[in-house]
Amino acid sequence: MQKIQTGTPDLTDKKIEEIGKLFPNVITEKEDKNGNTVKAIDFELLKQELSKQIVDDDNERYRLDWPGKKRSLLKANTPIDKTLRPVREDSVNFDTTENLYIEGDNFEALKILQESYLGKVKMIYIDPPYNTGK
Repeated sequence: MQKIQTGTPDLTDKKIEEIGKLFPNVITEKEDKNGNTVKAIDFELLKQELSKQIVDDDNERYRLDWPGKKRSLLKANTPIDKTLRPVREDSVNFDTTENLYIEGDNFEALKILQESYLGKVKMIYIDPPYNTGK
């Protein structure tokens, strides 16, 4: 006896897979509504692949993209309710040093430093992992 199928296959995933076989460079990754990384198609690149002339040359530029980039930009622009507090007893030559050691969440520390130390910092070393919540 055969089992009856209770649902239909996800045709979108199958179509993306088939397009990827023909044009592997147009396959990219995006986040779905649940925050999972899924395969997607870069339609601008696919449009160029299917054209005999340059498409939208005016918008050509270098850029760095990753799944979650828009959410990261939103988070970077959201205010936080924290402050930096010096711990003098753990510091060496606190009153005369030109260096500052900050321990805490990298992302939050950088947000705090962004305005108050703008133009005053020569170098920042961030010890990974960065922006992982750990």
